[in-house]
Amino acid sequence: MSRLWLSGYRSYELNVFGEQDAKLQVIKYALTNFLTTQIEDGVDWLITGGQLGIEQWAAAVGLTLKQTYPELKVAMMLPYGEFGQRWNETNQAKLQALLTQVDFTAPVSQRPYESPQQLKNYQAFMVSHTDAAALVYDPDHPGKPTYDYDIIKQYADEHPYPLTVIDFDWLQESANEYAEIQNNGFNFE
Repeated sequence: MSRLWLSGYRSYELNVFGEQDAKLQVIKYALTNFLTTQIEDGVDWLITGGQLGIEQWAAAVGLTLKQTYPELKVAMMLPYGEFGQRWNETNQAKLQALLTQVDFTAPVSQRPYESPQQLKNYQAFMVSHTDAAALVYDPDHPGKPTYDYDIIKQYADEHPYPLTVIDFDWLQESANEYAEIQNNGFNFE
């Protein structure tokens, strides 16, 4: 069994504010290509969180890939109980819809948010319950994933724990590929 933790920027950090945003189509294309390679190399669990942005998009891509790779399992681990309860109704509904479709979901802490320690405990749980990580993150453009990046690098100093960083150059290459495919009449939707 091989378990991959996938995380990254929040949607607002990437300036993606709707399902029809062209940037989102490119991100999903990049995630699909990356995850397909990972599955073919033995990943059978995609484990992500519930944050708006890369985590939810990765879960959605994973669920789509299950049609081709039924052996793939998708899990959404939440950092604390009542996660997302302060979001607007639309975003709460998106989270709930994904949670009902994944193969496994649970909060790392049963208690509602109380302190940043719960987030640190979540990160420790994720690195210790997965075999590798992938972050949609560019170290030259810090944001929320910086915390995950730092803990993964620290953990990897003492454990065999590969990290793939899908940076802005990678996303630009994916955008170029996606545009070329679109121009050749192919449509992935």
